[in-house]
Amino acid sequence: MCIVPRIWREVLEPGRNLRHYFRADAAFANPEIYEYLEAEGFEYAIRLPANNALFRDIELPLTRPVGRPSNAPGVWYAGFLYQTKSWSRARRVVAKVEWHNGELFPHVGFIVTNLTRPAKRVVRFYNQRGTAEQWIKEGKNAVKWTRLSCHDFVDNQVRLQLFVLAYNLGNFLRQAVLPRAVRHWTLTTLREKLIKIGAKVVRHSRQIIFQMAEMAVPRELFRAILEGIRRLRLAVATSG
Repeated sequence: MCIVPRIWREVLEPGRNLRHYFRADAAFANPEIYEYLEAEGFEYAIRLPANNALFRDIELPLTRPVGRPSNAPGVWYAGFLYQTKSWSRARRVVAKVEWHNGELFPHVGFIVTNLTRPAKRVVRFYNQRGTAEQWIKEGKNAVKWTRLSCHDFVDNQVRLQLFVLAYNLGNFLRQAVLPRAVRHWTLTTLREKLIKIGAKVVRHSRQIIFQMAEMAVPRELFRAILEGIRRLRLAVATSG
């Protein structure tokens, strides 16, 4: 029985003409999902829960290295074929073993995959899912896109789409307008220091003055941001 909602099939089915990659945590370690991904041409890397049989296949890297350990972690990679009773066939499993100075036991992780690249690159591909999780976390904090309190599913779907649109607009502003020195700002910081900050607007015949607390956004930084927005407007006008 699949331990994740059946909606995963609806998410994966659209867009069949593109090359598909799939990476997921151990909640998706299910043979039904493996077979679907393989049948539909997906290349995947999915975290696999550890068990004694997997540990036996990497017995050598699990042996503590001889000699004085270095300050940097010792890392070993291994790849092998593995099959459980619930799998219709053997599949490739990649293992990563890390020995850290001062720790008695290593850190071990297993990934089931159909990628043919070297084991180290498979692990690197899988670890990139952490970047996506940071974006999801940023969306939760910056635009509160988990606040889906409508009664109907369709209404919540529209609401989430509006949240995602707001997130994408904010991210576009960060990438296209912010000076390089502050481009690392999270959207929460951008919202609190630039968008939601209070200001007094003074209008004159030839100019408009924004009186803001300089501790939030210094004058030169605010001027650079406005200049970036102005360049965007000029680019749109030129292309039109």
